[in-house]
Amino acid sequence: MINEVLDEFSSETNSTLESLKRSLGKVRTGRAHAGILDSVRVEYYGAKSPLSQVASVSIPDPRQILIKPWDKGIIADLERSILKADLGLTPMNDGETIRLNIPPLNTERRRDLTKVVRRIAEEAKISVRNHRRDANELIRQAEKDSDVTEDDARRGQKNVQTATDDAIVRIDEIVSAKETEIMED
Repeated sequence: MINEVLDEFSSETNSTLESLKRSLGKVRTGRAHAGILDSVRVEYYGAKSPLSQVASVSIPDPRQILIKPWDKGIIADLERSILKADLGLTPMNDGETIRLNIPPLNTERRRDLTKVVRRIAEEAKISVRNHRRDANELIRQAEKDSDVTEDDARRGQKNVQTATDDAIVRIDEIVSAKETEIMED
């Protein structure tokens, strides 16, 4: 019983960490990376498709993203979708490809982005703590129903707390790396 609760807690914590990484991937750092475009959806044959399914995305240099659509007829739709996604980037169309230049960040913008990163991290920590609360509640309920002994329940709660502490440390490491990436030029 306790192992099942710990496995579920571990699974939920890992999904929270993956979500954190995805959220932080969308924060622009002054360097080009394809993850910036993950949220862009393009109208293609009547359906909203992810940009990665209608075009190839490459990074020719650290401050530029090159988008080459497989169907040249959707370049205008691609441009509109990028502008609508509100990424703070202006697409440049040469008829066959779209280039996105990533402007360098000023110091004030870097500080603002680190605040955004910290807020996202705090939301992830709250999520992990909520998972901890749910796991501890399941353990307490199992103890109350006499499914586990009091000693096993205490040991289970201690293991949940240890796993929570480890997850918080991993969140801090991920955030620290992202802040370093934002602050370097």
